[in-house]
Amino acid sequence: MSLSVLDTPLPTLWLVRHGESTWNTAGLVQGHNDEAELTERGLRQAAEAAAQFGYRPVRAIYASDLRRARQTAAAFAAVLGLPVYADARLRERSLGVLEGSAHKTVGPSATGLADGRVIDPDVRPPAGESVRELYQRAAAFCDDLAAGLRDGSGTLPGLAGGATDSAGPGSSGDVLVIAHGGTVRVLDAYASGVTVDQMTWRPVANATIVRIPEFGTLSRGGNR
Repeated sequence: MSLSVLDTPLPTLWLVRHGESTWNTAGLVQGHNDEAELTERGLRQAAEAAAQFGYRPVRAIYASDLRRARQTAAAFAAVLGLPVYADARLRERSLGVLEGSAHKTVGPSATGLADGRVIDPDVRPPAGESVRELYQRAAAFCDDLAAGLRDGSGTLPGLAGGATDSAGPGSSGDVLVIAHGGTVRVLDAYASGVTVDQMTWRPVANATIVRIPEFGTLSRGGNR
């Protein structure tokens, strides 16, 4: 007898920040800029993080379409034997004209961030995004993913090209998202029911892994 959707084990969502990039080591603001690539250390970090999932059931891997995230996701794909689905909604916050600048020259008046907190979610650097806008686009991805996992149809909305879940209808397994520090923070907050106005902005090191258990069973996100 086949399992019903309610009988299917509840999935865990795993959020992973990309490995160390060339711009990380140079102390430069990255945002949507796609020039940076993983350093040798970053490639090792990606491989070590991926090795932790060798015996874990994973049904899908999503990643930001920026190079540093795609390179990190490739390590997970190699371990798990799964394709990587890129989605631009998982990109880092766009910082517009600040991209390529030294981090130490960018202050709270441009970012809305200070002392590990979001002090103004609506501050937007020229040609860039606010934290609220980052939160909203990441939340839209999160909602699509949760809906696809709940309906049990085998289709996971929000994937490029309308890709279907290779595990099939009623399948189980965790989901991996390979993204960026800012994206990991807002996805974690939204999936945990924390609004953007209540967010902290704690450090997220390269190759950090964040676990969100029982993902997709309830709409737990905060107000966008």
